[in-house]
Amino acid sequence: FFLKICDRVRKLGVRTNADTPGDARRAREFGAEGIGLCRTEHMFFEGERIWPVRQMILVADDYTLMLEKLDAAQTQKQKKAIEKEYAIVRKQFEGALKKLLPVQRSDFEGIFKAMAGLPVTIRLLDPPLHEFLPQDVKNQAEMAKRLNVSPRVVKAEVERLHEFNPMLGHRGCRLAISYPAIYRMQARAVVEAALNVKKKGIVVLPEIMIPLVGALAELKMVKDEIVDEIKMVFKERKARIKYMIGTMIEVPRAALTADEIATEAQFFSFGTNDLTQMTMGFSRDDAGKFLGEYVNKGIYAADPFQKLDQTGVGKLVEMGTKLGRKIRKKLKVGICGEHGGEPDSIDFCHRVGMDYVSCSPFRVPIARLAAAQAAVK
Repeated sequence: FFLKICDRVRKLGVRTNADTPGDARRAREFGAEGIGLCRTEHMFFEGERIWPVRQMILVADDYTLMLEKLDAAQTQKQKKAIEKEYAIVRKQFEGALKKLLPVQRSDFEGIFKAMAGLPVTIRLLDPPLHEFLPQDVKNQAEMAKRLNVSPRVVKAEVERLHEFNPMLGHRGCRLAISYPAIYRMQARAVVEAALNVKKKGIVVLPEIMIPLVGALAELKMVKDEIVDEIKMVFKERKARIKYMIGTMIEVPRAALTADEIATEAQFFSFGTNDLTQMTMGFSRDDAGKFLGEYVNKGIYAADPFQKLDQTGVGKLVEMGTKLGRKIRKKLKVGICGEHGGEPDSIDFCHRVGMDYVSCSPFRVPIARLAAAQAAVK
């Protein structure tokens, strides 16, 4: 009863971060009004589906190389010779993605059913590819045996994908620039799932989110590929569904150029975990060793990964919101980092005029209360 009073008072919507139908249902029981972050990479690790992911990774390098060779071919003879090799590699690469398509589609169907009538923001693949490969010798040997390749091939691929700072490396939309077929497969899975669920009389509101965008050209290139794939699905199925395409604002440059980004993005979701990391120059994985001392000595009032740094990172959030809405007045803006469930950060989100916050299922009641307190203030 008390939370229903809070719901009548608050202006901010409250969504949840959920990757499974079970989490989605639990969050809905707590009063979530949709999903603000569904992390598709978590689905890649379940059961047997890791194997087509690894198969895809093994041929990804050859796939890119063949495309580069095709572009560089100067005669028809050269082009024909490369096309034969390319056809083999492409078949292997796309074959692995075809195995992933039905399992992704099934996952999305479950989530759409659990969130019937509520918006679901689906973030396309975000982490670097090395996270899907085994790092130890024993598991590399198992992968080699399973995929019928030499252990040396697996080891070489692990070494090739190694990055000194992977969180600032080849991940997010940067993967889609290199391998457009990955995001195409995911976009197809989202839309096919939405159409299947809609056919059962359930209202579906999919929002496709492109992560780690830093430049307008980057977003446009990736978005064009996704829209093209969606149009193909509509044509094949002779059916349509409303959808949105937006981006995660987590690279400082995206916040600074949000007016440009908004020409292509229908919504912004501030990923304040990465935005804090990149803006403050702190590694989330390592800063815990000294941040306590910074707080104790009064350098920062609180751990910026627990409470949003309103005077620094917050300025980028506010700036990005204002710049984006200058171009697109009805731009939907939310936050999906850990700060989405922290009361002081929620108060800030209310003050800058966000539409919603998104947090873990168990924080949803806290977020509903904090959003009401912010409105009362």
